[in-house]
Amino acid sequence: MLVAVAGNIGSGKTTLATLLSKHYNWDAHFEDVDENPYLNDFYNDMQRWSFNLQIYYMTSRISKIQELRQNQRNVIQDRTLYEDAYIFAPNLHSMGLMTTRDFETYFSLFKLQETFIQPPDLLIYLRASVPTLVNQIQKRGRDYEESIRIDYLKRLNERYEAWISTYDQGKILIVDVDTNNFSENAEDLGQIIHSVDAELHGLFEPK
Repeated sequence: MLVAVAGNIGSGKTTLATLLSKHYNWDAHFEDVDENPYLNDFYNDMQRWSFNLQIYYMTSRISKIQELRQNQRNVIQDRTLYEDAYIFAPNLHSMGLMTTRDFETYFSLFKLQETFIQPPDLLIYLRASVPTLVNQIQKRGRDYEESIRIDYLKRLNERYEAWISTYDQGKILIVDVDTNNFSENAEDLGQIIHSVDAELHGLFEPK
């Protein structure tokens, strides 16, 4: 079983994946942010490095999905392949930070690769307003995120909402991060766990 957590930068994906993995004894897979060879360059010069970054994400995520599906363990994953294709790459293109030629090449490759992977058994989407995202980004204090612009986060949020409104790959659970402080409030986390149980018990027999 593969559960995936999706959401904008700073929405709390890593935190929630960690908490749920401990609660359910699932294996957790996180983005290799510190090992990404393009991320720092991208934030310093988005136009130059956008295509390279998206190709790197696509290849690394597809490889990881195949690996996770083969290990016969229940897994929770931080961020999905779909977010790269439907959120980040088209946003970069619309902002003029990825050429039409590069975007069309990228998306054609994604559509081809998509036929070879199985979507998550449950997608958890963390919905958060821009002020909440900014607050949480500032709290974690990553140097390369200091240059992220508010309008960039806003554009991403709009694309997330458009994607989620049409998502039909499988089960989905939406968590409102503005009102659910799962990282610090055990009762809020409990509400999410209850909802996850309800979704998963419709797919699998309870233990």
